[in-house]
Amino acid sequence: MTESSIDIKKPVINIQNFYVSYDKNIFAVSNVNADIKKNRITAIMGPSGCGKSSLLRGINRMHELYPSITTKGKIFLNDKNIYKLSIIELRRKIGMVFQHPNPFPSMSIYDNVIAGYKLNGIRQKKKERDIIVEKSLRDVALWDEVKDALFKRGNFLSGGQQQRLCIARALAFQPDVILLDEPTSALDPVATSKIEDLLVELKKNYSIVLVTHNMAQAARLSDYSMFMYLGKLIEYGKTKDMFTNPSDKRTEEYLMGKFG
Repeated sequence: MTESSIDIKKPVINIQNFYVSYDKNIFAVSNVNADIKKNRITAIMGPSGCGKSSLLRGINRMHELYPSITTKGKIFLNDKNIYKLSIIELRRKIGMVFQHPNPFPSMSIYDNVIAGYKLNGIRQKKKERDIIVEKSLRDVALWDEVKDALFKRGNFLSGGQQQRLCIARALAFQPDVILLDEPTSALDPVATSKIEDLLVELKKNYSIVLVTHNMAQAARLSDYSMFMYLGKLIEYGKTKDMFTNPSDKRTEEYLMGKFG
């Protein structure tokens, strides 16, 4: 499949005039408009407090967990308004992985992978569960490392393994999109490299949106990049173009390390 054939398709996510506010007069995200490409890695970059994570969490409607946070605008997932989907349906279609590995400590590795099904009251036959667990763990290159310890708690796993387990948990529902909020910032370089290799492999079947403070990581991994500053989307385009010829002076200054 060529780059041009991907580009002419409808976006997997369409963001229209999107705002996130933690206070009536303070916007963490202000009037963002963007189309997220299918089967591509899109990096969201910018200095601390620029709205990267707030935008990412808005795509998954996580702000609804906090009554003091308000959102405005529209977000479409494959042409469907996410605000007209049930939370359960939305979370099945858009998986989320956080900065620090957070497998459920009281659950086995096996139960961690299928936790979403159990928490949502979705019953399955054991054979169906077994297939989902094995496939999800294979997809994150963790199966061979844990297949003999599936029913043990995951506290013996390394940080990188725990993060891959969290990604497997997100993949268990076979979502359309995977959102990752600085997923390697708490990991060592070896574990980071494994996660990066994994994400490149996963984009064959998933659309990935990655918040990262690491410009080198964005340059290595992403096909498209968004640069945010003070809650606004300043520039969005192909990563190669942005890093070699940014169209906005603020983007250029950020990439040159003049602020961040």
